[in-house]
Amino acid sequence: MTEIIIPITSENLEQCIELYMDVFNSEPWNESWTYETAKERLTDLLHTPKFLGFLFNINNNLAGFIAGNSKKSYQGLTFYLAELCLNNEIQGKGYGSKILHSLENELKKRDIKSLYLLTANGGLAETFYRKNDYVVNEHRIVMKKNL
Repeated sequence: MTEIIIPITSENLEQCIELYMDVFNSEPWNESWTYETAKERLTDLLHTPKFLGFLFNINNNLAGFIAGNSKKSYQGLTFYLAELCLNNEIQGKGYGSKILHSLENELKKRDIKSLYLLTANGGLAETFYRKNDYVVNEHRIVMKKNL
């Protein structure tokens, strides 16, 4: 089995769109992504200043991807993890942790001081991040207003 991690580019974004729809339109998320909305979300992310993202291929097939962007803070650069998407068939087998740790190592090389993300309370995603030593930031809350 050959595992390869390569940068996300506009040339390989199309396969990310398909995987994104497959994963997030399924259990446990049950979202309603169309090709157009997924393409717009991921294209916008790709064009965000200080974007960094990687594809995770197994035997030349896309297994997942991880992406976000760096932002300046008073402590230096911090990284916002916008997307971690892993094929449903290989979830729970350690590949998510592998791609997450690969990103963390790359961020350390770039002297990025911290990483943050948003995820739903409870459920599999929160459990996954806690297992990988992520904690709830006691100094921040997420606020929302429907318009």
